[in-house]
Amino acid sequence: SEYEGGHRVPFIVRWPGVVPPGVTSDVPVTTVDFFPTLLAAAGVESPQGVAIDGVDLAPVLTRSGNLARDSVFWHYPHYHPGGATPYSAIRHGKYKLIEYVEDRPAELYDLLADEGERTNLAEQSPEVAKDLLARLAKWREAVGAQLPTPNPSGKNGG
Repeated sequence: SEYEGGHRVPFIVRWPGVVPPGVTSDVPVTTVDFFPTLLAAAGVESPQGVAIDGVDLAPVLTRSGNLARDSVFWHYPHYHPGGATPYSAIRHGKYKLIEYVEDRPAELYDLLADEGERTNLAEQSPEVAKDLLARLAKWREAVGAQLPTPNPSGKNGG
C-alpha cells in the first residue's frame, strides 16, 4: 500500500559491538538500504557496474552521523487484483507525496502532524507539492523507473 499503514513497520537490528543496545531513530529506511549496509559491514566494495539504490545505514545505527540522502522514494508500476493502481511516492522531511499514474490527483501529507494521512494538503500547499513532484520525476528518470503501458486488449490489470 502507498499509505503508512501498509508499509510503516519497525526495523530492529542486533549488531553486537557496533550498534549500542537501545538505539532508536525516527529516520526512515527502506529495504534497498540493506544491501549497501551489509556490503559496508562486511568490508566489501560495491560491485562494479551495479547501481546501488539504497544507502549504508551505519551512521544512524551507530549514532555517528546522518544518511547520505534527504528523501526516500518508492515506485509501484503495477495493477493489483486487490485494487491497487500504479503510483510513485516520495518521503522528504516531514512530507510524503503520492503521485498516481492514472487520473487520481497527487496527495500530500504532513506525517508529523498527520501520521494517519487523513488530510491531503496538495491544494493547501501547492508549492510543496510541486517541489516534491519535480523531485519524484527526477528520481524516476535517474533510476529508469518503468511506467505501465496500455494493454493492447484494452483491459487494465492482470
